[in-house]
Amino acid sequence: MSANTDRLIDVMARLRDPERGCPWDREQDFRSIAPYTIEEAYEVAEAIRQDDLTALKEELGDLLLQVAYHAQMAREVGAFDFEAVAGAIADKMVRRHPHVFGDSRIESAGAQTIAWEAQKAAERVAKKIGAATRGGEEGASPLPSILDGVALALPALMRAEKLQKRAARVGFDWPDVAQVFNKIGEELGEIRHAIAQPHESPEARVAALKDELGDLLFACANLARHLKVDPEDALRATNAKFERRFRFIEASLQKAGRSPTDATLDEMEALWQKAKTGERD
Repeated sequence: MSANTDRLIDVMARLRDPERGCPWDREQDFRSIAPYTIEEAYEVAEAIRQDDLTALKEELGDLLLQVAYHAQMAREVGAFDFEAVAGAIADKMVRRHPHVFGDSRIESAGAQTIAWEAQKAAERVAKKIGAATRGGEEGASPLPSILDGVALALPALMRAEKLQKRAARVGFDWPDVAQVFNKIGEELGEIRHAIAQPHESPEARVAALKDELGDLLFACANLARHLKVDPEDALRATNAKFERRFRFIEASLQKAGRSPTDATLDEMEALWQKAKTGERD
């Protein structure tokens, strides 16, 4: 490994040192650090969206620190270390690119995607068989699913799209976008019905609405997929648009010595429309 990589590993080990380390770092475990790992991945994505290579270098460093952190904690319990992590991903890349590192030939990116997914599916089956064997489940079938490997930790909207894409590979999909629109209309009707229905308790009402709203969001993710729009990107852009316009409302009211708390909804809506018009000009 390089000098800087070695230094990073040493820094992480020092932070976790039981006697001389940082009290906060010593107290952490895999579960407590996981949210920071996810957050840093989003910071990397944001730097890329901003076309900010300086920020990207910094955010990639923060993300690499997370890898070093998890690897150090694993080393402490005798599971694996940073070098094993690097070796495992290098082995995986070689295994999944036989056309680069072996004798196979793949002529297009599309063919590579198919081969990649086939290799991943084979690896998932092997992993399930291995898990069943280690668990002592003699004769147990791993029951592989095409949905295996879609991470539970993904944002729900992103995971919905990935689950749908997997199912679509075996033909479980609406044939055209018109039927997706019909499904969205159906789900809206079911929400209206759930709202109008009497419920045994407030908790039962919330549970029913949560179920129906989830169905609607899943159908909307399906629509985005059929339109070839990334639903996470679409919602992220709308979040930014909402924030931009609401900040305009706040700034406009502040100029008049006021705030949203003492403005009417009609006043704020008028300012919202002004912000919207200004974006088009």
